[in-house]
Amino acid sequence: MRILGLTGSIGMGKSTTAKLFTEAGVPVYDADAAVHEIYEGEAAPAIEAAFPGTTVDGKVDRAKLSAKVVHDPAAIKQLEQIVHPMLGASRQKFLDEAEWSGAPVVVMDIPLLFETGGEKRVDAVVVVTTDPKTQRERILARGTMTSEALDAILARQLPDAEKRKRADFVVDTSHGLDPVRARIRDILAEVVKMPQRRT
Repeated sequence: MRILGLTGSIGMGKSTTAKLFTEAGVPVYDADAAVHEIYEGEAAPAIEAAFPGTTVDGKVDRAKLSAKVVHDPAAIKQLEQIVHPMLGASRQKFLDEAEWSGAPVVVMDIPLLFETGGEKRVDAVVVVTTDPKTQRERILARGTMTSEALDAILARQLPDAEKRKRADFVVDTSHGLDPVRARIRDILAEVVKMPQRRT
């Protein structure tokens, strides 16, 4: 089984690309969804203990948690120490099930793949990209984020140009879904011929 790491900065079209991989019959592990799941369950007590007032009804309130940690690198590190082992277990369960089902390729959709050293755990990296203007428009159109909040997030993410440089495959989402579907087909044909690279 080959493991593809899927990543890309906010607003690049990564979630849409992940859906198109699913549409192509590839099992996709969604790291963000996994975080949501543990925030609503096993991680909540430990997070409340470390950051009092960040849970509501036994579930982590992401807005409250974000407000506490966003400008504090030490707090982010502390949060990661709570969450990462739980995420590791959920990721392993997904991989075991996919392997058992005989899937030739799986996709790990991990927003901070490079930032967390995740490229060592995959066989190839797919980076989703678009031009900066489209990226900004997409994010601000959601109406959930200010320009300043966006800049703070982008400052923590590896620049897009650097991600593209380190990618095995680049998917450009600037021109609609059909070119993305075609690119996914090419990637899937290619990746099964590649050697396993993960450590």
